[in-house]
Amino acid sequence: MNTKGRIGGLWLAASVFLLLAGYTGWANLGRTYTGPPTPSAIIQVDTIGHNTGRGNLLGIQPWMKPADYANVGLFSQKMDSYLEQAQQRGLITPRKTIVVLPEYLGTWLVAIGEKTGVYTAPTVQDALTTMVLSNPIPFMKAYRAAPDSLGDKTKYAVFAMKGPQMAAAYTQTFAELAHRYGVTIVAGSILLPNPSVQHGQVVAGQGPLYNVSVVFRPDGQAETQLVKKVYPIADELPFVCPTLPASVPVFDTPAGRLGVLVCADSWNSPVYKTLRQKGATLLAVPSYSAGEGIWQTVWKGYSGMPTPADARADVGKLTEGQAWMAHAMGGRARPEGGIQRGINVFLRGHLWDLGSDGTTVVLADSARLTKSVSGATLTCLWL
Repeated sequence: MNTKGRIGGLWLAASVFLLLAGYTGWANLGRTYTGPPTPSAIIQVDTIGHNTGRGNLLGIQPWMKPADYANVGLFSQKMDSYLEQAQQRGLITPRKTIVVLPEYLGTWLVAIGEKTGVYTAPTVQDALTTMVLSNPIPFMKAYRAAPDSLGDKTKYAVFAMKGPQMAAAYTQTFAELAHRYGVTIVAGSILLPNPSVQHGQVVAGQGPLYNVSVVFRPDGQAETQLVKKVYPIADELPFVCPTLPASVPVFDTPAGRLGVLVCADSWNSPVYKTLRQKGATLLAVPSYSAGEGIWQTVWKGYSGMPTPADARADVGKLTEGQAWMAHAMGGRARPEGGIQRGINVFLRGHLWDLGSDGTTVVLADSARLTKSVSGATLTCLWL
């Protein structure tokens, strides 16, 4: 090689090195979030019934923002604040309170430890793109390992690559809170690859992605049986794996036999048959309704599966909120599952451009809705 060629090669190597160094610096810059905690004041409290000594279902609808997921400390601090406020109001009975949190509450732990730009991104797509670009090697490994049957390997890979960190933060938060307050916690839901519980800890594995809810006992240990979503909705089906209605577990708690249904599962009769067969007396439903004001729009029917015959006449006639009352827990739990007491909570807040809606549904002497507000709420159903 002549001198000019050697110089050209050196310049190319130097340019590549500088580009890689610059990229590495960018990918790792700003991963220490220094912003303040987001507000966690409870702005509405509803109490149904009175304390008979048998315990209560305590539904918490937190008001979440992306920054709440920057690190496990901020996430745990916010969850702790809600429980502390409930305790100050006399709504926690040690060992006999079952705390119910919403669907996807743990899912956004996918953003833990990421660049500050993830939390300030205008859209969730922008946030996920930043995550992919700043974690190229873990992302590519997860993408290559994605099951061939998936319709959206990109979303699968984002959650799969962060699975171990998500599971660790989720377990640390809710195990500590369950033990500190002496309560059972239905810890909303989280997307994890092939999750399991080992030695009381939630662990992410390898393989299909599930929308899963974990129940933490008052001693801080996670129940070994996981509640996997049976009926993923249309937006989930390209990357979330379904399971079988017969797999829905029921848990023995000091307050009663507890069934847990993740969101859309509460619309489907087969899961209530399972709950009845397993002797459930109480029901917790963690949910999420995407879109601002979606509950006031016209109901378009079931998502991700055909609308069953007993609900078809209401398509295009009811609002989304009315349909939740008629065809989910409010309308099915008692006649189909024999459930007498239940609570259905929704994830609320400003999470990028996703939007949220939904008010807590309580199943007591009859099914009822709490008032819709823009902020965190507590709903106590005494048993």
